[in-house]
Amino acid sequence: MAELVGPLRKQLADSLSSCRVLVVGAGGIGCELLKNLVLTGFKNIEVIDLDTIDVSNLNRQFLFQKKHVGKSKAQVAKESVLRFCPSANITAYHDSIMNPDYNVEFFRNFQLVMNALDNRAARNHVNRMCLAADIPLIESGTAGYLGQVTVIKKGQTECYECQPKPTQKTFPGCTIRNTPSEPIHCIVWAKYLFNQLFGEEDADQEVSPDTADPEAAWNPADAAARATASDQDGDIKRVSTKEWARSTGYDPIKLFNKLFKDDIMYLLTMDKLWKKRKAPLPLEWEEINQLAGSQEQVIGSGLKDQQVLGVQGYAQLFQHSVETLRSQLKEKGDGAELVWDKDDPPAMDFVTAASNLRMNVFSMNMKSRFDVKSMAGNIIPAIATTNAVIAGLIVLEALKILNSDFEQCRTIFLNKQPNPRKKLLVPCALDPPNASCYVCASKPEVTVKLNVHKTMVQALQDKILKEKFGMVAPDVQIEDGKGTILISSEEGETEANNNKFLSDFGIRNGSRLQADDFLQDYTLLVNVIHSEELEKDVEFEVVGDAPDKAPAPSAPEEGKNIANGNKDSAQPSTSSKAVEDDDVLLVDSDEEPSSSTMDTESSNRKRKHHDAETDDASSKRKRLDQQPADDDDEDIIALD
Repeated sequence: MAELVGPLRKQLADSLSSCRVLVVGAGGIGCELLKNLVLTGFKNIEVIDLDTIDVSNLNRQFLFQKKHVGKSKAQVAKESVLRFCPSANITAYHDSIMNPDYNVEFFRNFQLVMNALDNRAARNHVNRMCLAADIPLIESGTAGYLGQVTVIKKGQTECYECQPKPTQKTFPGCTIRNTPSEPIHCIVWAKYLFNQLFGEEDADQEVSPDTADPEAAWNPADAAARATASDQDGDIKRVSTKEWARSTGYDPIKLFNKLFKDDIMYLLTMDKLWKKRKAPLPLEWEEINQLAGSQEQVIGSGLKDQQVLGVQGYAQLFQHSVETLRSQLKEKGDGAELVWDKDDPPAMDFVTAASNLRMNVFSMNMKSRFDVKSMAGNIIPAIATTNAVIAGLIVLEALKILNSDFEQCRTIFLNKQPNPRKKLLVPCALDPPNASCYVCASKPEVTVKLNVHKTMVQALQDKILKEKFGMVAPDVQIEDGKGTILISSEEGETEANNNKFLSDFGIRNGSRLQADDFLQDYTLLVNVIHSEELEKDVEFEVVGDAPDKAPAPSAPEEGKNIANGNKDSAQPSTSSKAVEDDDVLLVDSDEEPSSSTMDTESSNRKRKHHDAETDDASSKRKRLDQQPADDDDEDIIALD
């Protein structure tokens, strides 16, 4: 890397000024990255981010100031960065990268794409778009003091989805309160709500909309009036959630109407939030109660915990759990607090009910009690210094690519504590593509074991194709010689199929389904194995190495652990092999390992492989033989 220190060679400097790069995300990492790019000499930059600036961003996203709160992150970042380099040509998009407008042809306009994202769904999508466009991608993430940067190039390295990811544990706090887009956001909100009502109050775990939010479309003078517009429904005022709840005697009906009607109506008045998002739909207790005589819809079969109730069922569960928790609080006496425990039935009932009602409000598919219990996560704070270090490493990798030194590119891990060699930054060789990857293989193919008599088309679409295999808008055709269309991405075309079982369409053991996502330019062949002997609580299994298993013994570890991006946040993973603690772990070897050998114990003991199937504890780590010995400390910061 010595050749990159100091003034850049003219050829490389010219390359920087002429190449076009795309930055996806303008938050924690994105702000640092944009600043670094223009100061390094990049002149043609496009940046995209759907989010607006929140007060909570200001402690680390330094391109934003208080006066910018409520404005587009991408647009303000552009304006701020131009102060560093007025001659730069920067285009900002206040939009989602998953918008169909940003197709493969759009990605082909760039020489390089850099991710600074905060969720796995978008990362998966950009990974696939870059593969389809054959454009190098630099992926990055942070989680507290931990960070990671890696390079992805079609046909030469693992793609982002080549290896299963551990369950992600972080998420953007502003999303929790105002614009949840994933079930995990609603589950975290429900846990916060439990603490606000029954446990230890935490100012960082507020659940109500912010009355001072500048994104509100009304006049500031009208804010107070709007905030108290629903006083008639339970004397609701914008005070402490616990204080207000106590004043109502923890009345479950008043709580329900505040949380799922009044607060939602308040959010709706901030119409800027909903210009490019689907607006939430308020719920009212009386309307739901009128459905008491109708047949309650229950989705799923088997154990009660595996069933997904309807809105009425979750409303009743909410009422019952609030009454139970209220009694528990009363028994403990004045000033008492409850502690949320996933193994405490009333507490788990409350979080299940509250999170599902919020999912319904924000038009998400509701989850079973079992799913809610398994998805509960925790918060990792965002650290500005981590973002700055990772953004710097992104630019260094970009310079290598543009300098035609791709063989020098590395996956680099930033650790919380130095390893025995006193290194905080550890570079690793990039791994080759996983031949079993269901995304970047030449002909992606998977085998799914399920019960065709119990699996509905809706579950195939939502749980298997979208959640498991990361498709955005799949079209599914049965390879039955007739080209039967099972699922169409065109709205309304195949909705009648949703609640039918796969067997109703002649799908049986050995059937093959072709799933296409035209936006991602991605086709996946799904082989169906019918089984009536799936393990307890398992709806489907993926057979082989593709989704949940480690790769072949040549790459013995579980894969890269790219953590979170601009807001140090995340969404749940469906991977069954999760690292329980930090997303990025320590390395204690004198050799440079490959990036696939990084998921190991975070102590100073020798690493041991935890996958019993491959049992490669003694597998030798890759040496970077192409490097001279005196370059052993390349990309490494040593602590004195």
